[in-house]
Amino acid sequence: MNNKNILITGGTGSFGKNFAKTVLKKLNPKRLIIFSRDETKQNEMSNDEIFKKNKSIRFFIGDVRDFDRLKTAFRDVDYVIHAAALKQVPTAEYNPTECIKTNIHGAENVIRASIECNVKKIIALSTDKAVNPINLYGATKLASDKLFIAANNLTGKQKTIFSVVRYGNVVGSRGSVVPLFNELINKKKDFLPITDFKMTRFWITLDEGVAFVLKSLNDMKGGEIFVPKIPSVRIVDLARAMSPKMKLKEIGIRSGEKLHELLFSKEEANNILVYNKYFKILPNIKFYNSSLIKNNLKSKKKSLNEYSSDKNNFLTINQIKKINDLIR
Repeated sequence: MNNKNILITGGTGSFGKNFAKTVLKKLNPKRLIIFSRDETKQNEMSNDEIFKKNKSIRFFIGDVRDFDRLKTAFRDVDYVIHAAALKQVPTAEYNPTECIKTNIHGAENVIRASIECNVKKIIALSTDKAVNPINLYGATKLASDKLFIAANNLTGKQKTIFSVVRYGNVVGSRGSVVPLFNELINKKKDFLPITDFKMTRFWITLDEGVAFVLKSLNDMKGGEIFVPKIPSVRIVDLARAMSPKMKLKEIGIRSGEKLHELLFSKEEANNILVYNKYFKILPNIKFYNSSLIKNNLKSKKKSLNEYSSDKNNFLTINQIKKINDLIR
């Protein structure tokens, strides 16, 4: 990725900012383009010391719903990391059309613009909620994943390839429960709300997520879904790690919320390559570029069971405390 032009959609989000900082610290890109629609966040980010002094950084106002703007932004770009999405489950349930426009139509626009601009590699960020989805957000991300995998059949003789990275809850990100718990603890509220005392979630830090995306971008052959091997947490353990003496109150599962999450389903488990620290889900559609399949079959496929957050290695309360201390 040295001396390459890299663009990240949704670049002012939690992941985008951390990704950009990591790339500038560890690599030497020719250009690093932050593509997002929020001018205030771009202004705040541009005033961060690491971005202010770096000549390779570019800030580009735009929306993934706008195909023409994407085409302009993607000109001469080598790699695209697609992180832009509407991610809040309740918001998506109440505003389904807007979520579809960004998460599905936006994905289509990214694919078309990438092909027309001859981008070399595109990797899209996904979520555990895309596996057997029960809410609109998860359903739109499942559709987006399918679009990106199938896009490998649209490139003809071009060398443009598409893959997906899927992981679980990111510790401390805006969509995480950690900032909510911190706010309630700081305000000295009477209790921490837990939707269900049995609830579990996959757990990954921002730094781990960024490192995994960079590794996947380097390793991708086209058509894979990369899934990291990550631990789970019990939400009650998270609450106790953050405030051992505070009362916990069970308030009931919200609409569209699962008790446990999956990173791959039983059906997907039949088409998986297993590596030391991650899984690779192979596509279940025919690829007309046979080299994509050949490159992906150098490891042996294994038949597994579903990868569920309640049947996984769990972090202890002390381990959760250490992670929370690191991200503060």
